[in-house]
Order: sequence, then C-alpha cells, then structure tokens
Amino acid sequence: MGTKVLDKQTSDKVSFIAYIIPAFADAYKMNIQQAYFFLKKYGGLDFLMQHWWPLHTDNAIWAVHDIYTICHQNGGPR
Repeated sequence: MGTKVLDKQTSDKVSFIAYIIPAFADAYKMNIQQAYFFLKKYGGLDFLMQHWWPLHTDNAIWAVHDIYTICHQNGGPR
C-alpha cells in the first residue's frame, strides 16, 4: 500500500482548523467537543471550511470573533 501525502494547501487548512477550534473553545468557555458541535450547528464550521484562507491570515482573536459572529447570525446564542 502506498501512502498519500497531503498537498500543502490541504495540510495548511487542516492545521489551521485543528488550531482554531480549540482557540474558539477557550474563548467561549467550552470544551473542544462542545465547540465543534456549536460550530457545526450554527454554520461556523461551514464558514471556517470555506473561508479558512483569509481567516488564517488574521489575528486568531479576530478569526474566532468572526466565526462566532457567523454562528450568532445563524441563530447561535450570544
């Protein structure tokens, strides 16, 4: 069996998502599983998957805030 190697962009995307979900959890006093399900339920995960590139160039605090804003606009609690 051969091994598959992720291209750089996919690797960068996975690394950023693996970083930002725990950062979101810390910012909003959740554990990582709660943060994941919150993001999934309120559209933050879809937003993150689609817009990870510009989000990763911003300060993590602002990226987390932007993701939270999307969740709130999609019915997430304040």
